[in-house]
Amino acid sequence: MPRIVIIDDHPSTREGLISRIDLEADLQVCGQADDVNDALELIRRQQPDLAVIDLSLKTGSGIDLIRMLKADKLKTHVLVWSMYEDTLYAERALRAGAMGYINKVNATDAIVDAIRAVLKGDVYLSPEMSAKVLHRVVHGKDMLRKIPSEALSDRELQTFELIGRGMKTADIASSMQLSPKTIETYRSRIKEKLELDDMAALAREAVHWVIENRE
Repeated sequence: MPRIVIIDDHPSTREGLISRIDLEADLQVCGQADDVNDALELIRRQQPDLAVIDLSLKTGSGIDLIRMLKADKLKTHVLVWSMYEDTLYAERALRAGAMGYINKVNATDAIVDAIRAVLKGDVYLSPEMSAKVLHRVVHGKDMLRKIPSEALSDRELQTFELIGRGMKTADIASSMQLSPKTIETYRSRIKEKLELDDMAALAREAVHWVIENRE
């Protein structure tokens, strides 16, 4: 019987997903965690067939966790489920090592299908995202280079989002467990990559992006 772990920082969300999976006679949840370190320890210990991972965890990023699992060369498949639209993070998650991405809004009916697809070794994406990925392969990425989700690195995008949520440099540094100097470096890189005139323009752009892509 395939064994699954659930990594999400909301207890009620984890319990809801566990209850849904438990309805399937041939699937078994063998553990759960809410942050990166506990999740990594759990997966190393349990060696599950599949980890369902949220992008926003109690401490750290789901993307970072996926990279750690890949670096450990663990055989556990990864399915990302998140409140973020797949157009923002799906390709990023796949590049990190995930084999599927599903939006929580659409997960009620599709989550079991997504789990079964990834367990078989297939890549699971929404039809719209699959078409976009294929279009990107054929036509390249230049046309979307200035979109934050395309132009920025994972850490830069996380910083950009937190700026858009009104957080100051010190608070962002604390949240990301980095130094304020590193966050200032990210700010400068973001400004350059998005071709913004100054930090005020960066803040406005970040707020606008968060409003457009809010959970």
